[in-house]
Amino acid sequence: MSHTVQEKSRLLARVRRIRGQVEALERALDADQGCAEVLHQIAAIRGAVGGLMAEVLEGHIRSHIADPAITSDAERQQGADELVAVLRTYIK
Repeated sequence: MSHTVQEKSRLLARVRRIRGQVEALERALDADQGCAEVLHQIAAIRGAVGGLMAEVLEGHIRSHIADPAITSDAERQQGADELVAVLRTYIK
């Protein structure tokens, strides 16, 4: 079972909080709030998305690379390759 399935309710709660932050940003823009308020909202959203990413990355590493139950080098390599591909995209 995938680690994201095991942590589904917690991850969805984080996504819903992020959605709320994005909606607050939209309201701030609609209300013509100042750039400082808008920038704070954007920074908060970025931090929340970064936290979500870190949580899912940690689960991936623990479940697909570092898990002692993985006895196949090929399976461990696949987990590492997936991680590298995501990191390359994320860092761009």
